[in-house]
Amino acid sequence: MFYRECGQFKTTYADDMAIFPIAQDRWGVIGIILIAFIVVPLVANDYWLTSILIPFLIYSLAALGLNLLTGYCGQLSIGHAAFMAVGAYSAFNLAVRLHPPLLLSFLGGGLIAAVVGVIFGLPSLRIKGFYLAVATLAAQFTIEWVISHVSWISGENVLGAIDTPPMVILNWQIDAPVERYLLCLSIVILLTLFAKNLVRSEIGRSWMAIRDRDVAAEIIGINLFRNKLLAFAISSFYAGVAGALLAFAHLRSVEVTEFDLFFSFRLLGMIIIGGLGSILGSFLGAAFIVLLPIFINRTVSLFAQVVLSDLLSNLELMIFGGLIIFFLIVEPYGLARLWLTIKSKLRLWPFPY
Repeated sequence: MFYRECGQFKTTYADDMAIFPIAQDRWGVIGIILIAFIVVPLVANDYWLTSILIPFLIYSLAALGLNLLTGYCGQLSIGHAAFMAVGAYSAFNLAVRLHPPLLLSFLGGGLIAAVVGVIFGLPSLRIKGFYLAVATLAAQFTIEWVISHVSWISGENVLGAIDTPPMVILNWQIDAPVERYLLCLSIVILLTLFAKNLVRSEIGRSWMAIRDRDVAAEIIGINLFRNKLLAFAISSFYAGVAGALLAFAHLRSVEVTEFDLFFSFRLLGMIIIGGLGSILGSFLGAAFIVLLPIFINRTVSLFAQVVLSDLLSNLELMIFGGLIIFFLIVEPYGLARLWLTIKSKLRLWPFPY
């Protein structure tokens, strides 16, 4: 049976279930990937790579993990930065104690973060909503305390930064900004494609059923125990890998204060502004948060003479909080929904629906 979707016809179920069923999306993603791998390394300077693009990729990966848990499965978490800390310190300890290949250190950091995420996800089997958020808040403080007080994890200088070992893959030392950017880009693309397929699978559909009405989902045979814990595990795995990348590829050190409660709120703000339950929204929210301080600093510098210094120091937090409230009221599905609306109109332009 033929049907029309945005001007394109599909004849098989496989065509409809493709990861990018619309040709424009498919070619658009390929074009973006080629630009990211070929053009950006040639034109971007060290400032853009180290201060904008690398943080953007890492934050996008962390926000994607949180979006799988909160946006798709409906399990609110405000302690996601703690799982990033677990991944960062686990990858660091694996690298300096066991000396495995670099990518295995990142994988191990993600897996250990997944185990910790499952442990703190157990309360989701009995509580939800605000009470679950409080439970994840406890995870934030507990993990920070353990890292800060156990010298085996954080070294002798428990409250200070520890330099990470050099990144080496197949005798190739990854040190230059462009090399660190390409490493982050490759990992983020692979995990994004995995997440894109995951949310279209039976697991992803079960998560969305739990998010929309968990009682009804259980009645139709969805295993809440397995799917909720799986959501916590996969989400924490993404956070752990993002934390390892943040420590090794961006900060070049591990420090527990980098993964504080405010960082968790920033991640939650990313998926609210970008779009809950959207892969694209994780990237849009991360880009917005990375570029927001730059825009504020450039704009405020024009009025620095008339703006109070106290106001300047807190302006970013004020605007960030105001934007979260704005999107929750005006567009709960964030920037991703706005983009989909614009894209659907452009596909049929100049013809009406």
